Amino acid sequence: MYRLPWADRIAAVASLTDAKRLQLFELVAASPRPLGRDEVAETAGMARSTVSFHLDRLVQDGLLAVEFHKPAGRTGPGSGRPAKMYRPVGSEVGASIPDRNYDLAGELMAEAIEATEGEGLAVGESLRAVAFRKGRELAEGSAGLEEFLAETGYQPEPDGDGGYLLPNCPFHRLSRSHAAVVCGMNGAFLRGAAVGCGGAEDRVVPVAGHCCARITGGS
Repeated sequence: MYRLPWADRIAAVASLTDAKRLQLFELVAASPRPLGRDEVAETAGMARSTVSFHLDRLVQDGLLAVEFHKPAGRTGPGSGRPAKMYRPVGSEVGASIPDRNYDLAGELMAEAIEATEGEGLAVGESLRAVAFRKGRELAEGSAGLEEFLAETGYQPEPDGDGGYLLPNCPFHRLSRSHAAVVCGMNGAFLRGAAVGCGGAEDRVVPVAGHCCARITGGS
């Protein structure tokens, strides 16, 4: 499950604090088809140069995507250059301070419920199994464990002994009211991630603090 880096998500959300940019984003997002700059400018009542600037900024911030299409009804040589068209990216962009990853928690829990119904497993057992598998699968394509932990929102800090402290819990609010369930899920996810990065799952140990676990030194 890919997410934009945290700083990029913050920048994308902040980009919409500009009233004109927000208006243009909503106009494109509400359209059932990609829109060109001329059409957007006419609909919004703005200068084409202003519209071009804001639309390209929305693309840069990961909120819109670009397609190129020939003018309608015109094909072949002499039909003109493909027009630059804009559409929403289709995926959500959310940001929180500190960084949280409740989408991941929801995905793990939904998969666990499906497995519970299909395989007759206990809910807690199913959740931990799903979390371990997902952590391993996601981490296998990562450059390393530290990079994966950073991408997922743990904000790892080297502990000076080959391991990492995890000062940020991506599931913090859930863990405060459902500690046993969420911390069990989190620990399983981290163990899977350690294995996915070529390490041993026993590198993950429980600890009190901002996150319920830390990564010890070792392979």
